[in-house]
Amino acid sequence: MVFLCWFRPSPQEQKACIEKSGSFNYGPVHRGASAKSVSSLKEDQEFSKEGFLINHSRVLVGSGHETFEKGKAALQMWRHFGLNWAFVHPKTPIRGGEKFCVCVKEFLPWVLMPLQVVYVNDSRNAKKGFASFGFGSGTLHGHLLAGEERFTIEIDDKSQVWYEILSFSKPAHFLSFIGYPYVQLRQKYFAHQSSTAVRKHVTTL
Repeated sequence: MVFLCWFRPSPQEQKACIEKSGSFNYGPVHRGASAKSVSSLKEDQEFSKEGFLINHSRVLVGSGHETFEKGKAALQMWRHFGLNWAFVHPKTPIRGGEKFCVCVKEFLPWVLMPLQVVYVNDSRNAKKGFASFGFGSGTLHGHLLAGEERFTIEIDDKSQVWYEILSFSKPAHFLSFIGYPYVQLRQKYFAHQSSTAVRKHVTTL
């Protein structure tokens, strides 16, 4: 099952995709695993045994608490998906259990890929000057991949603001299986463009 659309998917078409998608397409043992650090995921032998590959990007987008708050707002409004070839409905709430579609333009058709928010982390340590906001989403049936992806914005004890993407995935459809090298390239391309979008958001407001 693959969800395709010849024109930019409407909210109604996204809703129909979500209603047909059902449950997660990967095992409960890995549910929420994207909340872990990239090093712990790489050390987990079960991931490689099950065919999951890890994709990671961490980019400095600015400094200061104002920049952090702008970055947090960018994630909450899905500005990190504000691309001409990929988007999420900007009014989608970021809360546990919320289902949504990532709409991606691939050559002629748009591909609708259903996901569900698995967790939301929002933490602060005023004494150390540290704050972090992020959320992880898991793939549902009908998604071309199986796995999770986490988006995080954080400010460290040096007042530097970082935008991080961490995912683990493997093919869930024969199209992604035969074209997985291309999928990996697109993941890296998305990480680059998404980081640019977040950096632009925090520097132009």
